[in-house]
Amino acid sequence: MALPVLSSSAVKFRRVLAHFPQELSLAFAYGSGVFRQAGAAPEQGQNNMLDFVFAVDDSVAWHMMNLLKNRSHYSFLKFFGPKQITSIQRYGAGIYYNTLVPCNDRMIKYGVISTDALIDDLFHWKTLYVAGRLQKPVKILTQNENSKLQAALVSNLKSAVTAAFLMLPESFSEEDLYMQIAGLSYSGDFRMVIGEDRSKVQNIVKPNIAHFQKLYSSILQDCPQVVYKHHLGRLEASDLPNKGQFTQLMALPKNLQQKITSLVNPPGKNRDVEEILLQVAHDPDCGFVVHQGISGIVRSSSIVQSAKTILTAGAKKSVTYSMKKLYKMTRGWLRKTS
Repeated sequence: MALPVLSSSAVKFRRVLAHFPQELSLAFAYGSGVFRQAGAAPEQGQNNMLDFVFAVDDSVAWHMMNLLKNRSHYSFLKFFGPKQITSIQRYGAGIYYNTLVPCNDRMIKYGVISTDALIDDLFHWKTLYVAGRLQKPVKILTQNENSKLQAALVSNLKSAVTAAFLMLPESFSEEDLYMQIAGLSYSGDFRMVIGEDRSKVQNIVKPNIAHFQKLYSSILQDCPQVVYKHHLGRLEASDLPNKGQFTQLMALPKNLQQKITSLVNPPGKNRDVEEILLQVAHDPDCGFVVHQGISGIVRSSSIVQSAKTILTAGAKKSVTYSMKKLYKMTRGWLRKTS
């Protein structure tokens, strides 16, 4: 199965990549600077910061080369060298961001994550930080022939569909599905209370339905749990509810299964995961339990990752970046109330 993500030969993105060491297993661009969001004027996207993620096989070696090429991108941590930068990278979501970097007459932000950490997140939803970004449309700029990474990218999309099914009714629209998927990585994120537009998920999905379809249509067509009525834009469960829910729960990423079992299993009881998930499958609140499990994963990683920003960006950039986020949140709130 070919990787069902969007590719692009856009010159502006490749020109950005030319400024960095080329030892990348995966590089992609994402966010409002790449895909238009609802409520934003077309020219606004041309001014938004461009967001990138670079996956690298050897983080120490990559940071060493990047310090030689782009030392000014780093905060005071540059004085501690690539090994210390990589140590800090491993905390939280396992990604190190340099933000508010001027590049080719645009401001960019780029995160560096090890290929192994990315694969772990994609398969097991260890933090859902980068995996969550890859559940939404992105522009793939470069990707090597790592078959395990390829399999992990596809697995992440299938897991997103499975989790969304568990939180949706037996019949729902494609837009309902994509709203649920796009919201997975924001569940439990404290920045959705302070720092993000509350309508962010809707703003991402509505103008980009075609991009979501490109990501997920082949998965939905091959999925035995639903009947995909593409011409109607609707999906209906094909299994008996409890049986289907148990199958889906057993297919969830390992870390989410563990979060669910810790929510349901009373302290001191040693029941196996399969027994607990069977109980959850028969619970009328099954979808809510899954949502709580996802929220638990996202909450912890988002808090640590945000705290890291003070170190990786430096105090001045951290304040500037936070103010930009608050401005976007306020603008979104005013747009809704006007």
